[in-house]
Amino acid sequence: EHRGRWRGGLDVLDEEELENLEKTMTDDEKKANKERALSLKGDGNVSFKAGQYLDAMEAYTQALKICPLSSSEERSVLYSNRGATWARLEKKKLAIKDCTKAIELNPSYLKPVLKRAWLYKETKNLDEALKDYQHILELDPSNGEARHACMTLPDEIKERNEKLQAEMIDKLKELGNLVLRPFGMSTDNFKLTKDGEGVGTRYISRSECIVK
Repeated sequence: EHRGRWRGGLDVLDEEELENLEKTMTDDEKKANKERALSLKGDGNVSFKAGQYLDAMEAYTQALKICPLSSSEERSVLYSNRGATWARLEKKKLAIKDCTKAIELNPSYLKPVLKRAWLYKETKNLDEALKDYQHILELDPSNGEARHACMTLPDEIKERNEKLQAEMIDKLKELGNLVLRPFGMSTDNFKLTKDGEGVGTRYISRSECIVK
């Protein structure tokens, strides 16, 4: 039911068009647009708190369409708020996109970094999540969520990598058996070994297979 309202391209903003439009505006017109954008942000916040996420989305988007590009901090907040709204609508990729834009506009703004770190973790982008949590600790060394994540994520990343490596080895064995079967051999005739560059193989001779 939401698809129809998303079709209007709520996640798409033509900043080049906005920049060209601003060139034709007076300072007073830009100031009026900024005030109107802040009013729309307030409307969006009310809708968000009421659980009316599509209305909030539209308010934040309309605000972004008129908020002057020079108002980086205000636009950062609008993108951050819209990212939070996308997250509530289970549109995590779009939420990450908006949080990223918010961070680009204001790298020291903590909220979108926290939000994006959580979203990365939810979408299994653990390496990116760890980078964000490390950045959060630079901004706020006392942040408990980030401190906990920086302690636990390295082990999760290691476990994931080991699992992926094991799956890769199993797939290589399956492929190897298909190739070797016509020659009366299998991957059991080879020993997988690790070196500094990854996983390798070594042929096991018949004599090595004898128990001594």
